[in-house]
Amino acid sequence: MAGKDKHMLLEEIGRLLAYGEKAPEIDPALLEYLDTDTMEKMLENLKRKTSGLKEEDREWLQQFRKEK
Repeated sequence: MAGKDKHMLLEEIGRLLAYGEKAPEIDPALLEYLDTDTMEKMLENLKRKTSGLKEEDREWLQQFRKEK
């Protein structure tokens, strides 16, 4: 995953949180506070966790989606 910038990582994280639906918009202000290594770890963690999510887990994760 080396070489990905924060914007690309944020987009991938958003897609994982979407579960195949339209990807949510995550507040780009997070980019100021998270470094690339942290975001890569978050992405890998999300990949592991979303591979076998139960429906109630998916509902819980919806709270992190940015509302329009």
